[in-house]
Amino acid sequence: MQVTIWYCENMPQKRQTRRSGCPLNASVEMLGDRWSLLIIRDMMVGGSRTYKEFLSSDEKIATNILANRLRKLISNGIITTEPDPSDGRKQIYLLTEKGIDLAPVLTEMVLWAAGHEDTGNQALVRLMQKDKAQFLAAVRKRWADRLSQSSANT
Repeated sequence: MQVTIWYCENMPQKRQTRRSGCPLNASVEMLGDRWSLLIIRDMMVGGSRTYKEFLSSDEKIATNILANRLRKLISNGIITTEPDPSDGRKQIYLLTEKGIDLAPVLTEMVLWAAGHEDTGNQALVRLMQKDKAQFLAAVRKRWADRLSQSSANT
């Protein structure tokens, strides 16, 4: 009897079918719901990289939902994982290029909500409003620094 073992990098990619060819529909299907956006926010703004850090966010995501959304974000190429250099049993989550490209979208969503609702974290909103381009450049630089630091550890 011959057994084939597939590792993640050898797994064939399942082609996802979308409900329609609409670009907005594709983005909603990839991101899913608020939890995915909050995970991406925590990675971009808060620097979260571990499962435990995501669990400690103010929104109190349930463990089963967190695990599901992380898998979905990975399968859509928005985040990736690598072993934690200090504990190989744990994973570190990193935004991909595709993931960091969401920074302007999330920034606009924050500014839109702050303009129409009574929201918290006004310091962040003011920072975004003051100079959006500078804010986004800083987010991208932190991402690039984390990425190069991560590459140096492996």
